[in-house]
Amino acid sequence: MRFDLIGSRESGAVAILYVGEGEDPKKAAEEIMRRHRHVKSVLLRIGPRNGTYRLRPLVLLIGDEDTEVIHKEHGYRLKLDPTKVYFSPREATERRLIAEQVSPGERVLVMFAGVGPFAIAIAKFQPKVKEVVGVEINESAYKYFVENVRMNKVEGKVKPILGDVRDVCPSMFGTFNRVLMPLPKGAYEFLDLGLMSLKGPKGILHFYYWGGEKAHQEAITMVGQKARELGLRVEPLFWRRVSAYSPRKWKIRVDFRVLIG
Repeated sequence: MRFDLIGSRESGAVAILYVGEGEDPKKAAEEIMRRHRHVKSVLLRIGPRNGTYRLRPLVLLIGDEDTEVIHKEHGYRLKLDPTKVYFSPREATERRLIAEQVSPGERVLVMFAGVGPFAIAIAKFQPKVKEVVGVEINESAYKYFVENVRMNKVEGKVKPILGDVRDVCPSMFGTFNRVLMPLPKGAYEFLDLGLMSLKGPKGILHFYYWGGEKAHQEAITMVGQKARELGLRVEPLFWRRVSAYSPRKWKIRVDFRVLIG
């Protein structure tokens, strides 16, 4: 039995259950509720994430139909409903690692920002950041993002924008020191936007990708090719496996220095 917990003792938590062949979901859900008294709902994962909003199909097995929670990590809080928005509690460490790289005075763009976890983490870990702009297409996620900015008191540092990055980013080309692209499946389709949003002479791109043993090599090739098409040069700096999807497949992050001009 595998499950993720999203939430806290303050708001209650929701468990996202993954069952293997032969497992009884109902019994597993009851066992989770017995072991974790603050869990108010258990949702069964019945398929992979899909669609523009990256939502996972979930079915309520037991507990409260109200699945909105407040999730806590590293000193900040995030309100969300996992049935309406994309959120991974497994990536709290990844968010901290990114936030710790940001320097005072930077302007940062978070594409596919969700309910704001990366943007808020950056503002909390680096209070001297100039601005963090987060773009999100899912209206429910955007509304939570706005509320989370208020709840964490980072209104002067974090700017949520509702919209498609294809429509929003061109007006901000050449204005960011750092760009995050935390969309592992499909981020490569938006590489032109991420690269063009950086300003010279050097910018940092955090590119997320999904694949097997050679995923980082594929990502490096992909980013390098797109950069050349745009007249830019990139230098790979670092890569890491962020989380496992399945045996021998991972979500990875590759960091690049982008040389402009």
